[in-house]
Amino acid sequence: MDFNDLGLKPRLVEQLAEQGLTDPTPIQQKAIPLAMEGRDVLGLAQTGTGKTAAFGLPMIHHLLGVGKKPAPKSVRGLILAPTRELAKQISDNLYNYTKGSHIKVNLVVGGASINVQINRLAKGSDLLVATPGRLIDLLDRNAVTLSDTQFLVLDEADQMLDLGFIHALRQIAPLLPAERQTMMFSATMPKHMNELADAYLTNPVRVETAPPGKPADKVTQSVYFVPGPEKTAKLIEHLAEHTDELALVFARTKHGSERLMKALVKAGFSAGSVHGNKSQGQRERAIKAFRAGEITVLVATDVAARGLDIPGVRFVYNYDLPNVPDNYVHRIGRTARAGRDGTAVAFCAPDEIGALRDIQKTMGRTIPVAGGTPPADDAPIPKANRRRRGPPKGDGNARKFGGNAPSGKPKRKFNIDGGDKPEGGKPGGGKPGKGKPNRNGPGKQGGKPGGGKPGQRNRNTRNRRGNAA
Repeated sequence: MDFNDLGLKPRLVEQLAEQGLTDPTPIQQKAIPLAMEGRDVLGLAQTGTGKTAAFGLPMIHHLLGVGKKPAPKSVRGLILAPTRELAKQISDNLYNYTKGSHIKVNLVVGGASINVQINRLAKGSDLLVATPGRLIDLLDRNAVTLSDTQFLVLDEADQMLDLGFIHALRQIAPLLPAERQTMMFSATMPKHMNELADAYLTNPVRVETAPPGKPADKVTQSVYFVPGPEKTAKLIEHLAEHTDELALVFARTKHGSERLMKALVKAGFSAGSVHGNKSQGQRERAIKAFRAGEITVLVATDVAARGLDIPGVRFVYNYDLPNVPDNYVHRIGRTARAGRDGTAVAFCAPDEIGALRDIQKTMGRTIPVAGGTPPADDAPIPKANRRRRGPPKGDGNARKFGGNAPSGKPKRKFNIDGGDKPEGGKPGGGKPGKGKPNRNGPGKQGGKPGGGKPGQRNRNTRNRRGNAA
């Protein structure tokens, strides 16, 4: 089967052929005909299998038949993505698919000039790729209207939940016409995805090419059981075996990623980093250099796990295991793309045993052990690992919708690795003489800073373990 057999317009098929795209992938074969019929689609497929074309080509096919320009500030097709990198990747693909046509593709993400984006949106958009936060900023400024939107796509919908975008979606949805076509695509299917599908899809058809949470078949996986302090040396040992091939390394925290990158540079590797503390320009330059082979090692938090489509990535290293099991699938999906082979190596410290078990349960398979001594199956999970799972107690909304921090880790008010500053402000701080207990840190009784009235118990006289660092 080729793209001609799917009923796409000849002009679009020719454009795909010029880019070397002639045979649709399984998810494209199943989703494109249904989407062209106007059906709502829930698509589940492994990473690197062409989901962008699966939802993009049916919209382009329709828009090629529209003979007039979009109205000022209007949007005909809206694609929402959870991260800037993924949004940029989607817009690049759509631009390539529509090259030489009248279809106008726009991109709006945070970290870029909002005034420039306002000027571009003023002329209207056939297809608009956006991150939810920046789109809401533009809606608040009346720079864009969604009243004429015919298509809505939620890409990597599970990550929308993980990053707490459910509230943004609730703000955007009422501004869209009730009569529209909605498509939702993801590589994993957490339980709350059904709630999202019920809220935004109408009589959807479910298209599935692999069990949710299953990684690509051509990824060779392995795990090493390594004490935390020895991980860097172990990573350097592995990277030295393939210095000329691209390797993507995932760390848990922003500061941890930066420290690891500097350690690799000191060890003689050409390395860069991508994380939330980098500006949009810095992130784009690092990814561009990695894509071009100017740097061969890119250290990243989960911010780069979605949307980083570089076929040349041969190795993925999980320096830190992710707190959200589904993120492991997305991480290793950065290799073995477009039918190539890839290798995924995980380093598991003693306090990450629980995370490893969760990952293996999600995938429905055991990762082969390549080194170190695995714990017994009935070994207890270390306390430090149990503490990292999920949002803090009392955060019912985050627990319900998986509201996580921007790098994909659960929000927490303590420091797990001694590197990042804990959330919740600086320790120590109450006003002198106030009778209320100081919630920010240890203090002294007797009306002095941080304490309560004489004889009153200070509820925070014991430091939280993480804030002591």
